[in-house]
Amino acid sequence: MAHYTAPLRDMQFVLYELLDVEKEFAQIPQHAETNRELMDQVLEEGARFTTEVILPLNAVGDLNGCHLDNATHEVTTPKGFKQAYAKYVEGGWAALACDTEFGGQGLPVVLNSAVYEMLNACNQAWAMYPGLTHGAYECLQAHGLPEQRKLYLPKLTSGEWTGTMCLTESHCGTDLGMLRTKATPQADGSYKIDGNKIFISSGEHDMAENIVHLVLARLPDSPPGSKGISLFIVPKFIPNADASLGARNSVYCSGLEHKMGIHGNATAQISLDGATGWLLGQPNKGLQAMFVMMNAARLGVGMQSLGLTEAAYQQARTYAKDRIQSRSLSGPKAPDKPADPIIVHPDVRRMLLTARAWAEGARALTYFIATQIDVELGHSDEDARKDAADMVALLTPIVKAFITDNGWQATSEAMQVFGGHGFIWETGIEQYVRDARINMIYEGTNTIQSLDLLGRKVLSDNGAKLKKFGKLVQQFVEENGTDESLAEFVTPLADLGEKLTKLTMEVGMKAFQNQDEVGAAAVPYLRIAGHLVYAYLFARMAKISLAKQDSGDDFYKAKLATVRFYFSRLLPETAMLIRQARAGVAVLQQMPEELF
Repeated sequence: MAHYTAPLRDMQFVLYELLDVEKEFAQIPQHAETNRELMDQVLEEGARFTTEVILPLNAVGDLNGCHLDNATHEVTTPKGFKQAYAKYVEGGWAALACDTEFGGQGLPVVLNSAVYEMLNACNQAWAMYPGLTHGAYECLQAHGLPEQRKLYLPKLTSGEWTGTMCLTESHCGTDLGMLRTKATPQADGSYKIDGNKIFISSGEHDMAENIVHLVLARLPDSPPGSKGISLFIVPKFIPNADASLGARNSVYCSGLEHKMGIHGNATAQISLDGATGWLLGQPNKGLQAMFVMMNAARLGVGMQSLGLTEAAYQQARTYAKDRIQSRSLSGPKAPDKPADPIIVHPDVRRMLLTARAWAEGARALTYFIATQIDVELGHSDEDARKDAADMVALLTPIVKAFITDNGWQATSEAMQVFGGHGFIWETGIEQYVRDARINMIYEGTNTIQSLDLLGRKVLSDNGAKLKKFGKLVQQFVEENGTDESLAEFVTPLADLGEKLTKLTMEVGMKAFQNQDEVGAAAVPYLRIAGHLVYAYLFARMAKISLAKQDSGDDFYKAKLATVRFYFSRLLPETAMLIRQARAGVAVLQQMPEELF
């Protein structure tokens, strides 16, 4: 049986000591009265709900999966999923960060993100059902007509209806410009949608009374490629004007994918056979509208890997303290036992600290970007909103790719701690590895995220967004560069910042001659940038912890130990990555295609 304890102490450290969110909220009118007492109440109740209601379903969902009735096209989720979702809705969790205009509680995005960390740690497959609904809500709120928002948003806010994003088709994944689904205008202003979609997470299920599909399709006169894509609202049941359910729409689940992990989530093949849909946003501007949901999903996927990393770390830590095997090389540490607990062995500690550092770094980054979203959406100063929007744009691909890469490593290291017992299903640790692997693939593969970061977010604006983050690093370095106690953190941070600036210029110059240089450098470049962000956040955490290490609270000593491990064992990866990024495209092009 898996166990998990919500890391509330570290969550609170990040929220109140590292990010000082109450100070940020004071400048955001809608959150000005959101204080620590309220946030702690939500976090504590969230911890109880996720561990008592959601966690016990994780292994059940993995073992039993979802089942499709081919005759009715209905999908049954694993035992207990539907009942847990009813409790989730009843508890108001779906409405936590939604607008009060539509029945939401209007609480900060960063608080909702913290709750989702716990949900994902307990059961990623289950958490995907309400998680995707948030993305659909945001897309409809941003691009829906007033009557569309009035009809759909209250139901999505309450959780009575769920949402999906229907993008992928069998012949095109990332390259959505090739999609073939068609939308034919009707006399009443609606459209008939015909086509087939695959890999649709939460595409069909029995947990909610209606499912609102957001579907990408082509109008008859649309231009070719990505410029000719429109977005449509295609509900499973067509709602009446009062939001009661009307006729069953012609959008059906035609199959369920058989997957490596996240078995408890219905990854559906969706058939649209003259389904009725309504245009969402402007004609041929569907990708721009859908990016609202896609970016929300990418941030959500980073949060998924954070949850899995924390859960896997906790499992491995407990096992390492209990499992006895061999003696410490420096002499017995448990002489009263036939062997020492494996946590005494240096490499077991390396594996545990790797997972712990990746979890604590990811928590700091995801909460930081969620706070920036709160600033972007509601700060009283326009310049602050713009700066926050740029920061969110820059860091989104890092959240998605860097955290999920690290999550895959962390869950694998955690499984290694278990040895042979980790390779069997009963211990539960191997599920985290299988579940974590999809996070590097869906919502835009990590290579796509790397191309987005280097090509669109850095080079396209001559590094303007990157320079805004660089100013944060520079300010920290200037303020703390003479503090000898911080030198072990500030010096490598400043050094990496300089090296990334030089590398950016070098790759940019090469790209003028050959755009493939961007593709060759992008993946190591993203990891270097990810390390710069983590080094900055970890250095700030070190400063706080050094000041409080003698407070009597061992939390700060543990935090310092984790930070020192990161700087000494994980950050040095950047030396190799810089060499890889500088190697260029030539070595990748030397092999003739026919010799592969």
